[in-house]
Amino acid sequence: MSATKWTEGVIARAVAQQTLAKKCIVLVDRCNWTGHECDVLAVTTDLRIIDVEVKISRADFKADACKDKWWHWPGLAWNQPKPAPVHRDWPPKVWKHYVAMPAELWNDALLEFMPSPASGLLLAREHRGRVELNCHRRATPNRDAGRVTPAQAIDIARLANLRMWDAYAAAERRQANAVKINALREAA
Repeated sequence: MSATKWTEGVIARAVAQQTLAKKCIVLVDRCNWTGHECDVLAVTTDLRIIDVEVKISRADFKADACKDKWWHWPGLAWNQPKPAPVHRDWPPKVWKHYVAMPAELWNDALLEFMPSPASGLLLAREHRGRVELNCHRRATPNRDAGRVTPAQAIDIARLANLRMWDAYAAAERRQANAVKINALREAA
């Protein structure tokens, strides 16, 4: 058991800094640009989308395959019965899909719960006081996934920029609250 407290943020940061930073022009956390939530959405240097889902429990991992992004409902006709959904190998607009999770949660019996046979797997472990990410299984590329346009890449970069300013504001609020708490402790 590692001393690291596994959170989505810890794993997402490792994915962004260790795995995707050199291959991507922009990374956005908790992004819905594709029409479905991505814990980390990456735009590669050749303008393709990588979607990374971060899981910190086996239950969360097993539930992922039920998300709407993995299912397509064929067209409905008013006079026809509702068709059965069809499973997708990749979420819409996505070139590669990965699941990232703590290595200590993984065992190969969980393969049957992967959201897709095309999904890759990144495992996080603590090594010498830092988080280390390893690719346990490479994602299969979606050959039909189009590239984003430069305008779309700029739109995604705008979202990343807004997230950065939101993060600064949240950090300032935490700092202000810490100052207030310290002042109250000193006054008591």
